[in-house]
Amino acid sequence: MSQKKLMLLGGLRYLLPVIEEAHRLGVHVITADYLPNNIAHKYSDEYCNVSIVDKDAVLKAAKELKIDGILSHAVDPGVVSAAYVAEKMGLPFQCSYEATCILQDKSLFRKFLAEHGFNCPKAKGYTNVEDALNDVDYFNWPVIVKPVDSAGSKGVTKVENKENLRNAIETALSSSLSKHFIIEDFLDKVGAQSSADIFTVDGKLVYPAYSDQLFDKNAANPYTPAIEIWPASMEQKFQDDLTAQLQRLFTLLGVKSGIYNVESRVCSDGKAYIMEVSPRGGGNRIAELQDMATGQSLIANEIRKALGMPMDNITAPRYDGVWCNYILHTNKTGTFVSIDIAPDFQQKYVRNVGLIVKPGDKVVPFTGANNSLGTLFLRFESRKALETAMSSMSKFITINIR
Repeated sequence: MSQKKLMLLGGLRYLLPVIEEAHRLGVHVITADYLPNNIAHKYSDEYCNVSIVDKDAVLKAAKELKIDGILSHAVDPGVVSAAYVAEKMGLPFQCSYEATCILQDKSLFRKFLAEHGFNCPKAKGYTNVEDALNDVDYFNWPVIVKPVDSAGSKGVTKVENKENLRNAIETALSSSLSKHFIIEDFLDKVGAQSSADIFTVDGKLVYPAYSDQLFDKNAANPYTPAIEIWPASMEQKFQDDLTAQLQRLFTLLGVKSGIYNVESRVCSDGKAYIMEVSPRGGGNRIAELQDMATGQSLIANEIRKALGMPMDNITAPRYDGVWCNYILHTNKTGTFVSIDIAPDFQQKYVRNVGLIVKPGDKVVPFTGANNSLGTLFLRFESRKALETAMSSMSKFITINIR
C-alpha cells in the first residue's frame, strides 16, 4: 500500500507536533506556504511554495502532489483553503466549504447566530469606514472592533468613546486580509473566558472542553490571552449549556468529524455565549497541552480523520491534575537574552518549555499571539496550588531583554 500524503498549510512551530505524530503514523508530510524558511519546512518530508490564502493555487498544488488529506492546524489563514481543497478533491474535513466560510468570517458567524436564535451580541460588519462611523448609535457602548478574518487577537480594540472609533477601525483593517471589519457590543464577562479545542465524530460533539483564558492587563494589547487553565472554573450548568448550544450549531451546519477551536464566555446578563468557532486546532499549542493533560490525542485523531484512517474512541476529557499554558511575553522592545526559571519551580511544575525565540532575536511588545516568546506547560495538583504559584510568577520566571 502506498504511503499516505498529508498537506499541512503553514510553516509555524505549532505544526511540529503534528508532523511528529504524522511521521509516527507513517505518513508523508508536505508543508505549504510562501515562506520557505519557516521552521516546519525543516521537519516535513516535502515543501510546496504556495500562498495558503489562494485557495485555487492550493488546490492546483494539492492535485499535482496527489495528496490524501489536508489540514490547517493552528493556522487560521489557511482554513478556508483547506476546506475548499477537501471539498473539491473529496477529502475528509470538519465541515463543508460553505460552513467553513461562515465560521471563519466573524461577521457572517454573528449573523448566522442571530438568525438562528443563539445568544449573540449586537454586531455588524463593514468594509467602509464612513458607513461604520454613521452607525455609532446602533450599538450599545462600549464596543469591540475586530477584523473579520484574523486570529490571536490581532487588530482587536475595545472602544469606550465614539471619537476613538476611527482609529480602532484602522487598526482592524491593518490586520485584515479582506479589509473587512466587524463592530459588536462589548460583552461584560463573568469569570474567565474559555478557549479550548473540542472534537466531533459524525456531527456529534464527543469531546467538549473548556478552559479559563486569562489576560495580562499590563500588556500592549490587554485582549491577547496570556494564561490558559484546564479544567475551567466555569459553573457546570454553563458548560452544559454551551455544549448544548455547540451541538445545535453543529447540527445546523451539518458538520462531520474533526477538531474545532472554540471561544466562549458567561456574561453579566446570566447567559453563556459562543464567541468563535474555527474548524482547526487552536494556537498557543492548545491541542498539544490538552493531549498531555487528558491522555487522549486530538492531534493523532485529527490526522487520522484527514486521511480517512480509523480514529480512536474519543470521549469527554478527564484531566490529570490542573494544567496551565503560560504564554511567555514581554512588554518591551529589545533583544532577547534568556529566560531564567527557578530550578525548584521547574522541577516541580514545568512539564514542557516551548521557546519560539532564541538569544539575539529582536522582540516586541505583546500585541498578539504572534508576538509571544513561547509557552510553558505547567501542571499542579490543585487549583489552589496553581493560584498560589500564579500570584508570584515573577519570583520564578525572569525574562531577560536588553
